[in-house]
Amino acid sequence: MASNLTRKELLKQDKFTVEAEHTVDFLSTHRKEAIRYGVVALVVIVVVVAGFYYRSSQQSVREEALGEAISLSNAPVGAPPPGGGLSFPTVAAKEEAAAKAFTKIASDYSGSQEAWVADYYLGGRDLDAGKVDDARKKYQEVADHANANYASLAKLALAQLDFAENRTQEAQVLLRDLMDHPTDLVSKTQAMYTYAKVIAPSNPVEARKLLQGIASEKSDVGQLAQTAMNELPQK
Repeated sequence: MASNLTRKELLKQDKFTVEAEHTVDFLSTHRKEAIRYGVVALVVIVVVVAGFYYRSSQQSVREEALGEAISLSNAPVGAPPPGGGLSFPTVAAKEEAAAKAFTKIASDYSGSQEAWVADYYLGGRDLDAGKVDDARKKYQEVADHANANYASLAKLALAQLDFAENRTQEAQVLLRDLMDHPTDLVSKTQAMYTYAKVIAPSNPVEARKLLQGIASEKSDVGQLAQTAMNELPQK
């Protein structure tokens, strides 16, 4: 499942990631592309949200290390920003530095919440490189052991993997659980939208009902739901 596209190209193509980082559109029309596009979105979202999630936390060595890794992953490529600051000459150099930092956190602080965040990020890199089994293993570890917020993100990633690999029943189980137990990082609406996308091929009537409820919301997810409804088979 290795992609011939660079992560930068994927991000350019994933219009949803660019325009609505704080909502979730984890499934594209084609299953082969579901992993490539969705996981890039997931990685971006967890990096962005993690920065806010830890901003108000009590500082510690682990948190500082995680903050530094997040800063590396968010650093610009090219000329340094006005006033100075961190930047990288190429996307590859930036990703290598971020991966090294997250790997060190996962190794040095194994079992901590910071390590689970690092594993989540590294799972996205594995998947982007076509290492699906390695990615699934990392996501499962995070889902099983991280706190509710980060576990929910990992479950959402696992649901997408299941859908992309035609394991729709497993995907539905995970998504129903997320709908019943929303978190700060995965809302009920986000889980419901993804669930509707998963069941749409086999149950478009039920998918339409779910999407209609979401489409009434004045949010990015509501707009996505409206678009998804237009793509469903008409009666």
